[in-house]
Amino acid sequence: MPEALNYIFSFDAQHPLLFTQFYFWAFFAIVFSLFALIIGRGKSSRGRMHLRNIFLLFVSWFFYYKTSGVFLWILVFVTISNFYLAKAIRHYQELSTIKLDGYSKLYTLNSKLLLCLSIIIDLAFLGYFKYAYFGADVVNSLFGTDWHIVDKIVLPVGISFYIFQVISYSSDVYHRRIEPVKNILDFGFYVAFFPQLVAGPIVRASEFIPQLYKPWHLTKRQFGIAIFWILNGLTKKIVLSDYLAVNFIDRVFQSPTLFTGFENLMALFTYSMQVYADFSGYTDIAIGVAMLMGFYLPQNFDSPYKAQNPQEFWRRWHISLSRWLKTYVYIPLGGNRNATFGTYFWIALFALIAMVLTHSWIASSIILGLAAIVIVVALVCPNHRKLLYTNLNSFITMLLGGLWHGASWNFMIWGGLNGIGMIINKFWRIMGWHLRMAVMTAITVGLVIGHHYYPAPLMNLAYVWFLILWVGTAIRYIYNLLSQLSTAKLDGYSTLYTLNSKLSTAWAIAQTFAFISFTRLFFRSSSNLDPALENEQAWKTAKEMVGQIGGAWSSSIIPDFLWEYRYVMIVFVVGMIIHWLPTRWKRWYRLNFAMLPTWAIMIAVIVVVAVVYQFITAEQQPFIYFQF
Repeated sequence: MPEALNYIFSFDAQHPLLFTQFYFWAFFAIVFSLFALIIGRGKSSRGRMHLRNIFLLFVSWFFYYKTSGVFLWILVFVTISNFYLAKAIRHYQELSTIKLDGYSKLYTLNSKLLLCLSIIIDLAFLGYFKYAYFGADVVNSLFGTDWHIVDKIVLPVGISFYIFQVISYSSDVYHRRIEPVKNILDFGFYVAFFPQLVAGPIVRASEFIPQLYKPWHLTKRQFGIAIFWILNGLTKKIVLSDYLAVNFIDRVFQSPTLFTGFENLMALFTYSMQVYADFSGYTDIAIGVAMLMGFYLPQNFDSPYKAQNPQEFWRRWHISLSRWLKTYVYIPLGGNRNATFGTYFWIALFALIAMVLTHSWIASSIILGLAAIVIVVALVCPNHRKLLYTNLNSFITMLLGGLWHGASWNFMIWGGLNGIGMIINKFWRIMGWHLRMAVMTAITVGLVIGHHYYPAPLMNLAYVWFLILWVGTAIRYIYNLLSQLSTAKLDGYSTLYTLNSKLSTAWAIAQTFAFISFTRLFFRSSSNLDPALENEQAWKTAKEMVGQIGGAWSSSIIPDFLWEYRYVMIVFVVGMIIHWLPTRWKRWYRLNFAMLPTWAIMIAVIVVVAVVYQFITAEQQPFIYFQF
């Protein structure tokens, strides 16, 4: 018995508490049973709701302890500091409205200083655990020192998510978007709510805090939808994500040169499915578990591989982070209005980071040069100033999004490529078809010449990709010319126009998926810890994969590959087909599942769990976003 208790209440770094473990569901069954006793039957009283919140707070802290051990104290500390600093911010704001004592400006300044102190404390924890090695590398590069961090830094699970959450709370209190939470236990529950604690979604206080004071309510339909989300998430994680990773993706990324260019390319495409199924699977489970307890978390994914351009993709992918970056980074930078001091500060900082990570002035000079060109054009051409500043701020936001994932040159490239993709798409959309065709032709001709004289792997990749894009652009260009010449659009051409619209949508989705998958090469190869050691290996992996994909291909390998990895390809294709189903279809089968009799839902649970169990690998695969 003592050994069993020790196992239950001790932290094991090798076996953290995961949604995919039986231990978690046993834990949740006990928690939910006690939860049901606390809330009782019928209408919940205010006292019962308060007791429920306290109970779930300590449950959440226990869950985090089983996930991250002593790092629980960081969570507790930032909870206490942000709670009292936010109260102090509002206190001085209220004093500043009293103009009789002549200290209103001082009180306003105090509230700003307290907000800065709150953010500094939060970012200090995040900075140490995620960027300490990088900071040491910066110091050594700038001053020629040999300073090393001896102890290995273990990244606390979910620190990026709850730190961003408390920063948003303090900022929202300062900007009077919300009122400070009166009870520290309620605030602690908001910060630590265990379903979304370690991998999001990032929940804003204005969305979650009001739910703390509402009686628990769960209809038969809500129960069915909650069970559906849990089963959906488990299937995504174990059947799609883990199966693809263990049986194919991990093998290729570990040794890219042992696989052909086609196999490396398929590894990139299937990795896009893996990372989506992994992260959205966690979110689905979190939403379902929270819903059973009467709490509603925001949607974090909206079929992102249906996106027709990079900008739309980021409106559908990790929605809570994209919204956080827009509210607390993009808009303060100036948004779509102008450039601010923050814009120039981050340009200079990214130039410094590029120099440190590459140990070369070339990357730094490129960043500064491009920024200088944008600023000069904005000053010379005031009509385009707003568009240029919008794109500059958007690009900086995407670079910060990459840096949020870790202090790695590969993460920077990944964020930068997404930013560039968004900017190109914005300019592409405002171009006329004649200009589009001319630009695409010029680029393609340049790449054909470059490919002829300098057939390096990266040049080969760009050459093939733009050749395909040129063909697609030419077809759409010709169609648009014909449609403009036609004077009988409504007379027998409706089917042709409908077909063209569908083909154009499919083409845009395919382009976007290919682009996003290629950027994931740098995301998958990255590390967010020691840039002096692990980034070198990450960059080596990325170069090897580019070398294989951009090298010579043999078409004879494709049939052999498709047969040898037939089950992997079936899982991947089925996953993509389900992903691309119309939203109304998904809503239909989700609601119909929820309306099944309870006994039918329980049978479905048994069947799904039995099927999922067949896909469980010998070693549990952690959720990818736990490392962030």
